[in-house]
Amino acid sequence: MRGCEHLVSNQVLQKTIDELRAITRIDLCVMSLEGQKVASTFSEEGFEPEYVREFVKSPADSQVLQAYHFFKIYDDQNVEYVLVTSGGSEDAYMIGKIAVCEIQNLIVAYKERLDNLLLVDIYNRAKKLRIDTEARRVVFIVETKYEKDNSAMETIKSLYASKPKDYITAIDEKNIIIVKEIKEAETYEDLERVAKTLVDMLNVEAMSQVRVSYGNIIHEIKDVSRSYKEAKMALEVGKIFYADKIIVPYNNLGIGRLIYQLPIPLCQMFMKEVFGEQLPDTFDEETLTTINKFFENNLNVSETSRQLYVHRNTLVYRLEKLQKSTGLDIRVFDDALTFKIAMMVVSYMKYMETQD
Repeated sequence: MRGCEHLVSNQVLQKTIDELRAITRIDLCVMSLEGQKVASTFSEEGFEPEYVREFVKSPADSQVLQAYHFFKIYDDQNVEYVLVTSGGSEDAYMIGKIAVCEIQNLIVAYKERLDNLLLVDIYNRAKKLRIDTEARRVVFIVETKYEKDNSAMETIKSLYASKPKDYITAIDEKNIIIVKEIKEAETYEDLERVAKTLVDMLNVEAMSQVRVSYGNIIHEIKDVSRSYKEAKMALEVGKIFYADKIIVPYNNLGIGRLIYQLPIPLCQMFMKEVFGEQLPDTFDEETLTTINKFFENNLNVSETSRQLYVHRNTLVYRLEKLQKSTGLDIRVFDDALTFKIAMMVVSYMKYMETQD
């Protein structure tokens, strides 16, 4: 469970569904994504946790299974709970939808309350520490290749020693955060130069291999967390789709940003539509090298064959063989676009598997 488990307590959820049960006489149960009971009015459940887990993986928002209605409860775009109502009737469906709406509103209300409490704390702390609450800032994240890279931390500290308005901290074994104050005239091009300086300095001074990401420019101290989340997302998107890039700005993530926010069931549906059972990661090394080089050269057959050191006819044969197995002719722009997106989706799905 992500954001709301410490916000809406199980007792509050229980009280909410108890009230709905008293009014409607429809039994309800709130389940975790793993199929564990969080709150329930059922005297005895007749469904297996496996049903819940399968439903979470499906693209549907609601589903009927063995005379039970299953509903997804969202926080923003993330599924946070599953609601189950007893009976497959229209009434059970309608009450289920009402309960989902009620719980989603609870999640929003509790998050807003917490945000407001944190906001007061942030401004009070800033005042005590004499930190300017209104200034242009941006968050950089420096990810080191190895854990506990003390030389990287020391190099960054020395680089910013003369800048008391910049703040540096390590949040875990491999990530260093820099909250940097920037001048009014500085732009995103200047931030790119800062990132390059960090990479060069750490390579030379600390002999450290790093990746650097940064968020959007913010104007108030309360938005530092947003810039940090953007930098963190940029770092992850970079790992999945742009492995060759060592600097990844949030404001230039391209199509990777869109794919990163897709639900996995939707990705799986898309892949089956395009490839059936043969996914791009099952292609042999020669085929993948050919495809990547062809894309690098903007679908130019002559230049690709030259760089691969193969005859033009050999390259054409490989592309035609690929077309027979996938139904996509990547010499045609529309098919090439579909194939490129599909390969990015595969990278995303494989990354998400490792996170699980």
